[in-house]
Amino acid sequence: MKTIDIGFIFVLVSLFSLSTSSSSATNPKYGRSTAFMSRFPSSSTAVEPEHQLSVSSTNNQLYKTKYFTQILDHFNHNPHSYQTFQQRYLINDTFWGENKKIKNAPIFVYTGNEGYIEWFTQNTGFMFETAPHFKALLVFIEHRFYGKSIPFGGDKGIAYSNATTLGYLSSTQALADYATLIIDLKKNLSAIDSPVVLFGGSYGGMLAAWFRLKYPHVAIGALASSAPILNFENITSPYSFNNIITQDFRSESENCYKVIKGSWQHIEDTANKPGGLELLRKSFKICKNHTSASALESWLYTAYVYTAMTDYPTPSNFLSPLPAYPVKQMCKAIDDSKVRGNDIFAKLYGAATVYYNSSGTTTCFDLDDDSDPHGLGEWSWQACTEMIMPTSGNNKESMFPASEYDYNDRATFCKSMFDIEPRPNWITTEFGGYDIKRVLKRFASNIIFFNGLRDPWSGGGVLKNISSSIISIVAEEGAHHVDLRYSSREDPKWLQDVRKSEVKVIEKWISQYYHDLAHS
Repeated sequence: MKTIDIGFIFVLVSLFSLSTSSSSATNPKYGRSTAFMSRFPSSSTAVEPEHQLSVSSTNNQLYKTKYFTQILDHFNHNPHSYQTFQQRYLINDTFWGENKKIKNAPIFVYTGNEGYIEWFTQNTGFMFETAPHFKALLVFIEHRFYGKSIPFGGDKGIAYSNATTLGYLSSTQALADYATLIIDLKKNLSAIDSPVVLFGGSYGGMLAAWFRLKYPHVAIGALASSAPILNFENITSPYSFNNIITQDFRSESENCYKVIKGSWQHIEDTANKPGGLELLRKSFKICKNHTSASALESWLYTAYVYTAMTDYPTPSNFLSPLPAYPVKQMCKAIDDSKVRGNDIFAKLYGAATVYYNSSGTTTCFDLDDDSDPHGLGEWSWQACTEMIMPTSGNNKESMFPASEYDYNDRATFCKSMFDIEPRPNWITTEFGGYDIKRVLKRFASNIIFFNGLRDPWSGGGVLKNISSSIISIVAEEGAHHVDLRYSSREDPKWLQDVRKSEVKVIEKWISQYYHDLAHS
């Protein structure tokens, strides 16, 4: 059997993976060189926000768009360091201090991820829904080199051209951006004493936690949702990610698990037979007159990964329009012998359409689509420099073919792509990670780590309390930053309880801040 290496995912934001062409052999997002490419559904248009408008405001908008003149390089004093660019941020002051009647009302800041900031804003309903309770100002800051926050005059052709310009794209520069913007914004709003609470999901959650550690004088606390800050070498097993996906599907149906596990060999065997590729093309309704086993495997793998990440208890359209409990729906399609009989490809196609064609209107699928509707593309640079997060190992119990993580694959790709060497130990050097409980217990405070155990990234998350103020909230049935989503009447009690717990902790932080301010 041909070895199928699986990895390079991120998916974002979730951590969210790149949209890449299936004709390529690499996808640098969280993994290794692989035949499997993570992608966004080729049949869908840009995803609409979960709620077009969930709060009222005088101008009937969810947010106002503003720009801040940001310095290019916070850590050096070379002539080029003083160049500037326009950093975008979104703001909603509808409930702030009840129209500024309340002095020193809090400021809630979302630490932007690797993509368009409006995408994350529109899908972070928890902040909008809690703003009235806290009388909070909401600010969503876009990450440098993403969206419209592009250095070098906003010219992506220059900004993305080579390692010299891309060298200014890093987590440390992004955190310094956020600190600089927040401090300046508070000054301009005459809100020097307003407490700042950070929110973030996925990579944004990692940034929120790291910001609290690096800039405790700027923010009093952070809610880091689905933040895999431990998903680095020699801390979290490279088998963890795909093992959790396997557990998600196997928990729904043993037959579903076995069908998927055996399907890779079946696809390979079929592709190698005369007329086999045409059979695959017709079975999976692939648009073009040609395909390959690796492209089809990539397409299926992406559907399984993203569905596991967004296995929410209510319908969603974050990465793709999905029904409630989409993993269960995929397994129902696979297990449905009345409709699909014993046709393995019909079963797999039925499962894939849960992710790619929930509307039932798509007539064929373009496996070569390389669209990037959410602007995640420059993650490849970060995944080649500092965000070396092993995820591609598969043991014999995995529903994916057995494989081993090999750092050299990543290094080879990065050398070819950018002519650079990755720094796999930089993140743990800069922010820590080893013996995290012992270390953070001695100096850190006021961080909530939320993780849903059905989320593949939870394996690299903080799953136990570190201290009385560094709290882990774990939901056995939770998926990728489900707590930050808009609430729904259909939300299960466990999810309602998670959000209530988070609000209670944040209330405590703010109350303690006001007490200290009054007695300082």
